[in-house]
Amino acid sequence: MSQSPAPLVPVGIFGGTFDPVHYGHLRSALELVELLQLAQLRLMPCAVPPHREVPACGAAHRAAMVALAVAGESRLVCDDRELGREGASYTIDSLIELRRELGGEHSLCLVMGCDAVLAITTWHRWQELLDWAHVVVIARPGWHLPGEGPVADWLRRHRLADPLQLRQRPNGGILVEELRPLAISSTEIRELLAAGRSPRYLLPQAVLEYIEAHDLYH
Repeated sequence: MSQSPAPLVPVGIFGGTFDPVHYGHLRSALELVELLQLAQLRLMPCAVPPHREVPACGAAHRAAMVALAVAGESRLVCDDRELGREGASYTIDSLIELRRELGGEHSLCLVMGCDAVLAITTWHRWQELLDWAHVVVIARPGWHLPGEGPVADWLRRHRLADPLQLRQRPNGGILVEELRPLAISSTEIRELLAAGRSPRYLLPQAVLEYIEAHDLYH
C-alpha cells in the first residue's frame, strides 16, 4: 500500500517597515512559528512602502537592526531582498521570487495584520497573492474583519479552518489566528528617542546599541 505524502512544512514571510524592530514584532513572530509549526519565519523589511511615507531611517539600517534582533533565534531570519529592488516594494514580487527559490510544492505563508487585510484591495495585484502563497491574518482584540464586500467574499472563499491545512497544499488558503498583543509600537520608540528618553526593554539591547552607535531617530 502506498504511503501518504509527508505534510509540507511551511515557510512564513512577515513584512513591515520595522522602524525600528521591537519585542512586539519578535514575540508575535515566535508565537507564529510555534503555532503554525513553521520551518522558519522570514522578517522582510520593506524598502519603499507603497502605502505610507518612506521612513526617515534608511532600509539598510532597518534591515541591520532586524538581523541583530533575530541573531539568537534560528527559526527567525532577516530577509532583505526588497533592499535590492528599485521603486516601490510590492509584496507580490517578493512572493514570486520566494516561490521560485522554494519550488512549487513548498508551503509558503504570507503573514499580515487585520489592518492590512482591511486595505488589501489597494495592494498591487492583490488578487494574485493566493496564487503564490497562503495568507495568515493576525487577529488582535478590537479588530473586526469585514462582513460584506470584496474582502469579505475573498476571506469566505479561501478561509481555512485549521493550521494543519497549511501543510496540505502550497498556497491558496487564508488562516485567521489570534495572538497575544504586546502594547509596543515603533512610533512610541521613535518618540522616546526624539525626546531624549530611553526605550530600553521595549526592544533588544543589541538594537538599542545599534541605534545609539548610528545616531538614529534623534
